[in-house]
Amino acid sequence: MIGNRITYRKADGVRIPGTWRHAFICNGGTFFLTDLVIYADGLIDCWGLVSIDEFEQKLRCGWVATDLPEGAEASAHGLASWRFGEPRTWLTPELLLAEVRDTVDELNGRPDSTARCLAAVDAFLADRTEENRAATLAAYLAIPETQRHYALGDMDRKDWPLQVLVAGPGGVTERWSDEPVSPEVYDEAVSYFEERARLIAERPSRIPADGPTTPHAPAIHLYHSYPRQRVEDPGKVALRSDYPAPIDINGITYSSVAHAYWALSVADSTAQSAIAVADTAYAARKLAADATQREGWEHARSAIMITLLRAKYAQHSDLAEILLATDDATLIYDDADSTFWGDNAGRGRNWIGRLLELVRSELHAKRAGIM
Repeated sequence: MIGNRITYRKADGVRIPGTWRHAFICNGGTFFLTDLVIYADGLIDCWGLVSIDEFEQKLRCGWVATDLPEGAEASAHGLASWRFGEPRTWLTPELLLAEVRDTVDELNGRPDSTARCLAAVDAFLADRTEENRAATLAAYLAIPETQRHYALGDMDRKDWPLQVLVAGPGGVTERWSDEPVSPEVYDEAVSYFEERARLIAERPSRIPADGPTTPHAPAIHLYHSYPRQRVEDPGKVALRSDYPAPIDINGITYSSVAHAYWALSVADSTAQSAIAVADTAYAARKLAADATQREGWEHARSAIMITLLRAKYAQHSDLAEILLATDDATLIYDDADSTFWGDNAGRGRNWIGRLLELVRSELHAKRAGIM
């Protein structure tokens, strides 16, 4: 169960969501308490990223430990060390592997073993054959044992109705009683599920009023490049700030957004003029680096950049179409010189990517007549 334990890693600039749980790693005979991090793409970090199959091998060989021997040395890095005394654990390699597989399904929004079991319950209640009951029993047993009592989300009855349903009249439940299930008890369990189905059906659907929380279009990576001149069909390179698309700001024409940004960043008007007409964006940046920066620039630069980007796409309708064509994709911008503006393989803040998405949203709103 993930709860609020959400983390992520970046792969090719794309965020891969994940979660974590405690585990012991046995290295050199010492058991180290650590975080086992599970990611949506099926990779698991157990002191190194491994696939699900490789993780199973780590479990089988005891690297990820589920057996904690009496008297074995244990350590929590920088916190404490101790030896196990009367250790008790309910995990087995099979059980931990099943829980990890469920977590991967949950991270991807797919039905996990609990959801598959409840779907089997619905199928059985719709057609109460022994074949469907057997399928429901198999689905119930596929839920990791540590998670079965949470399956119904009912902390009073826990999984008692499930056990009775899959046992059937005359059958025996797994944990609740050694006595055969009576017809009255079975009918009570069936009524429980019928009432549960009714309440779920009457529950108002929770549709986000504001639309989806994540983009449906795949992320787009705007790699660092050095465009020197305009071309007829520039593609997504035109979205870069150093693409030669002249913009007029307060009556002054700059060769690109980058030229305008660097010119406005310096205090000296002579340096500003030289930067505005520099041969390349690289030359403009170099000239700015040699000049005195405006006081307070670091606090104003984001506002300046959004103003320049708005001007670029307002003054170049063909480039606005390229930006609009990215739909709602996450825009990942690389900048070899700045981890503030660029994503840079996950090391940067990607502010140009974020501001481009904002300008794109404004263009969509204008086209739709919303603003």
